[in-house]
Amino acid sequence: MAERPEDLNLPHSVITRIMKEAVPEGISISKEARNAVSKAASVFVLYATSCANNYALKGKRKTLNAADVFAAMKDMEFEEFIEPLENSLQEFRQEQKGKKEASEKRKQNRSDAEKAEGEDTEQNISSEMEDREDEEDEEEDEGEDEDIDEDIDEEDGEDIDEEDGEDIDEEDGEDIDEEDGDEVEEIEDDEETVGEVEDDDVQEVE
Repeated sequence: MAERPEDLNLPHSVITRIMKEAVPEGISISKEARNAVSKAASVFVLYATSCANNYALKGKRKTLNAADVFAAMKDMEFEEFIEPLENSLQEFRQEQKGKKEASEKRKQNRSDAEKAEGEDTEQNISSEMEDREDEEDEEEDEGEDEDIDEDIDEEDGEDIDEEDGEDIDEEDGEDIDEEDGDEVEEIEDDEETVGEVEDDDVQEVE
């Protein structure tokens, strides 16, 4: 509750704006006139609220609504205010609806933008993962090629060693056989010579 009567007065800026819209241009409004209208408007609002609250209590409700205010206008014998108030209420609701739709649209656009950014990020991540997998596959292929080259080099080395060994063995064998044959022939010639010498010696002795 308000502690002072002045606390119940409506803001002077609001009262002044309403009064200027009601009078023709070029008409000035004194401070006393603004104060008087402000107090009168405050009393009117308090009275209308009290009457509307009675309808809310009859309906066992704790919240006043527009229907309660319009009913209070009839009780206060201000029926001529009902139509302008209804029009103002309709305009207010349309304005609030437009603001709500605009806010929802901004939220939706922001959500779509964030979603699009998220999809782009996922695509970039998937592309990076694919590139990384391709690089790993290339490294594996290079490693397999190196292993194959090493195996080929080892096989070639073994073949060369075997061929060289066989050639050397064959050459050594042929050389040894020829040398052995020559030595055997020399020995046989020596034996024949010795035999002839012995025969000559025997003949001389006889």
